[in-house]
Amino acid sequence: MTAKKFVFTKRSIESLPVPTNDSRPEYMDANTPCLGLRVTKSGAKSFFYSKRISGRKERLTIGQYPAVTVDQARKIAAQYNGVVANGLNPAVEARAIRQEVTLGEMFEIYIERYAKIHKKSWRIDEQRYNCHATKLSSWKLSSINSGDIKELVQYVASHKRQNKQVINGRTVVSRAGGEGAANQMLRLLKTVFNYAISEQWKGDNPCTGIKEYPSQPRDRFLDKSEMPNFFKALSELQNHTMRDFFLMSLFTGARKANVMAMRWDQVNFDKATWFIPRTKNGTSHEVPLVEAALTLLELRKGLTVDDSDWVFMSSHSKSGHIESPEKAWKSLLSQAGIFDYRGTRIHDLRRSMGSWQVNLGSSLAIIGKSLNHKNLSTTAIYAHVNEDPVRQSMEKASVAMIAASDKLENSL
Repeated sequence: MTAKKFVFTKRSIESLPVPTNDSRPEYMDANTPCLGLRVTKSGAKSFFYSKRISGRKERLTIGQYPAVTVDQARKIAAQYNGVVANGLNPAVEARAIRQEVTLGEMFEIYIERYAKIHKKSWRIDEQRYNCHATKLSSWKLSSINSGDIKELVQYVASHKRQNKQVINGRTVVSRAGGEGAANQMLRLLKTVFNYAISEQWKGDNPCTGIKEYPSQPRDRFLDKSEMPNFFKALSELQNHTMRDFFLMSLFTGARKANVMAMRWDQVNFDKATWFIPRTKNGTSHEVPLVEAALTLLELRKGLTVDDSDWVFMSSHSKSGHIESPEKAWKSLLSQAGIFDYRGTRIHDLRRSMGSWQVNLGSSLAIIGKSLNHKNLSTTAIYAHVNEDPVRQSMEKASVAMIAASDKLENSL
C-alpha cells in the first residue's frame, strides 16, 4: 500500500488520526524526498528515512515527534540524501556505528559528514583533535568514560607549550595546551559524542557533567588616552595596505577574516554599505560605511591595479588578499607605545567600535546590529532596528575616535 504524501507541518502531523488496530500507517513528506512519518496505536509519531539504495530498501529511524521537529527531520533526511548522492549508504554507516567504532573513526565521520558541511572552522577541529586527543583514537566509544575525558582535559590544561616551525621561510609560532585549550577540547569531544548518538550509537556522552575551567571574558579596547598615539603610529606605518586594513577594521567593527577578504563587488558606494555574504555566525551582514571608511575606500579604489577583486590585495598569498597581519600589528602597537601588545589583539579594534558606541549612549540593540552579534535573547529586537540609527551610532563613534587624535588626516 502506497504511503499517503502531504506537506509535513506541525498542524498536519498533529491532526493525523490514531489507528485503532495494530496497523502503523506511514506518511511521506511532499517537500523532502525519502522523509516519512509512522504513527502507532498509542499515538506515538516517529520520523524515518526510507530509500532504495543499490537495489535494497534501506530504512533509518530519525527520531520521535515532537522531540524532533519537522525542520530538524528535514535537515537530517537532506543530509542522508547528500550521502547517497556521494555514492555512500547512510544505513551501512549507521549499522557500523551501532556495531561500535573507535573515537578516531567517529571523528572522521563527524568531520566528513557534519563539520565540513556546517563549519567554516572544521580544519581547526582537526588540528585540535590531532594535537590533543590522538591517544584515545584507537579506543572504542563505549570504552571511554568520564574519568578518561577528565584525565585528558586536565593533561591539556597543565601542559601549556609553544612550538616553533619554519614554513616557507617564515617562523610560525603555535601554542598548545592551557586551560583555554582544555575547554575547547572538551567542547569538541562533547560535540563528537553527541553526533555519534544522533547517528544511532547506543551510549551516553562521557563529557556530560564535566565542568570547564573558568575563563575571563576579554574586554580590551583602545581607549581615549591610546587613540592619539595609535593614529600617529598608523600615519607612520610604511605598509599602506596594512595601515588601511587596520583603519577599516576600526571603522566597520567587522571581524578580521571578513575585512581581509573584503571585495570591491561587495562595496556599494552609492548606498555607502559593505555587504558580507557570510560571517562567523553563519549569516550575511550589511555594514553601514561611515564617512572615514568611504574616504579610505575611495582612495584605495583609485590606487587599485590589475583589476584586483580584493580591497586589500597581496601578491604574497595564495588567496590574493592579505592573510597574516599579526606581525604588522605588533610593530604598530610597539610604535604606539602600547606595550601590552601580547594582550591586545586585532579583534580589539572590533571591540573598540562597540565600546565607543556604548560610551556615546547607543543602545545595546543598535550596537548588536552594527556588529552583527547573534544572540537569541536580542535577535527579535535587532530585527526591528533599521539601518539609519545604526549608521548614526557608528558615525558618532568613528568621529569621536578620530577626534581623540589630530593625526588621521596624515595617515591617509
